[in-house]
Parts: sequence; C-alpha cells; structure tokens
Amino acid sequence: MKRRVLLIALLLSAASAWAQSPQRDQALIAAASRGDTAAVQRLLKEGASLLTRDDAGRTALVAAAYGNHVDAARVLLEAGASPNVRDTVGRTAFMVAAVYGHLELLRLTLKHGADIHTLNQYGGTALIPASHYGHVEVVRELLKTKINVNHVNRLGWTALIEAVILGDGGARHTEIVHLLLAHGGDPGIADRDGVTPLAHARRHGYTGIIRLLEKAGAR
Repeated sequence: MKRRVLLIALLLSAASAWAQSPQRDQALIAAASRGDTAAVQRLLKEGASLLTRDDAGRTALVAAAYGNHVDAARVLLEAGASPNVRDTVGRTAFMVAAVYGHLELLRLTLKHGADIHTLNQYGGTALIPASHYGHVEVVRELLKTKINVNHVNRLGWTALIEAVILGDGGARHTEIVHLLLAHGGDPGIADRDGVTPLAHARRHGYTGIIRLLEKAGAR
C-alpha cells in the first residue's frame, strides 16, 4: 500500500512539474505552428503560457498566424492571446495576416482587438505590405477600418507607391490602386526622390494604373 501511495505521489509530482514546465509552453508553440488545434486546447487546459516565445520570438498565436492555422488561432485568441505581440522580425499575428494575405485570420485578429496602427519593421502599416503583395481582399478589409491610407513608411513610400513600384501592374495591383484612391489615397505624395506614383507607373508602362491615377488628378 505504501508503495502504491508513493507511486501516486510521484505521478502527481511529475504532472505538476509538467504543468509548470517550459517544455510544455514550447509544446504549445509547436502545436500552434503545425495547426494541431486539439493539442493546443489540451496544452492550454494543462496551463501552457500564451506569453512564452520561441527562438524567433514567436508566441503560439504568431506561430499559428504564419501557418494560417485559423482554428488554432481562434482557440488561442479566445483564451486571451494578444494579436499585438511582436516576434523578432517585428510582426504581430495581425501583421503576418496582412503580409501573407490570410484574410480570415486578419478578420479574426481585428475582431479580437488587433491594433490597426501597428507598424512593421519598415515603419509601415499593414496596408502597405498588403498592397505591395497584391492581396486585394486584405486591402479591402483593412480599408473598412480607420487605418491611415496615406501613411509613409521609413522608405518614404505609401501603400499607393508600393502598389505601383513593387507590384506587377496586373489586375490585382490595378484593383488595389483603385481601392486606395477610392478611400482617399493621395496620388500627389511622392517618394523621397520626388517621384510620384504616376511617374513610377509611366516608367513601368502600367497602362491601367496610369489611367486610374490620371483620372484621380495625378501629375
């Protein structure tokens, strides 16, 4: 009987140690990274921390965001994870969603208090990389918020400028230029060298974008 009691005590002690273990917290990040929602739920019940980071500075939520694991992210957000915690690159879960075009995840982070004024490693809002990479629906969603459509990043570029100089001039980037202009994007804001979006578009021969900018009064 004494041996049985001792064994139970040892098992309980081991369980308690696991509940306070850094390995358990890292296991949560790993589970979120691979989108294992069941494991995320189990580890949270066992007391895993939402604040622990991995070597890349990623919390479980940021790890889930990179993989576009919406269900795992939802569980983490509902458990109290913040969508505004940055990794070592400077990206929050919200910013990751904007950069990679994860629309459902973006909406989820906004629902749970994502800061639309968050700036990335280049000093730009989420709207700027979303415009750069041609994520039309993400841009459309961001423009429903009070995000600053004319914010200038540390490179001296607005979302409108990035959509032109880093885009391909195709249908997606042309639509983004249309959306930005329709929501107050200023075609008169030039880059650091004084080159306007219209001048950049003309240099690249982006006919559709040129027409939109000229219609908006660009010079």
